Amino acid sequence: MAGLLDVVVLVLPLVTGLAVGYYLRGKPFNVGKIFLGVVLVLIFSLGFSIGSNTELLAVMPNVAFNALVLLVLALLFSILFVRATQKLVKI
Repeated sequence: MAGLLDVVVLVLPLVTGLAVGYYLRGKPFNVGKIFLGVVLVLIFSLGFSIGSNTELLAVMPNVAFNALVLLVLALLFSILFVRATQKLVKI
């Protein structure tokens, strides 16, 4: 029963959005502001859930360090591969 409820919770907003979009097509309607509002609410919700989770906050410095290492390595190897490709293709 819980599986069916999960599907309804996901499908109902989709169908509602499709219906509203169908009936409002061609009418002047600024969807950008609604999207911005929804995205801001989602970002706030994500920040709230991270901030209220003490276990996640405890490991956050370690996760941040790992993310920084991955970022630096990805940038470094991207630059190296671009330079090598430029020399190989003679650009």
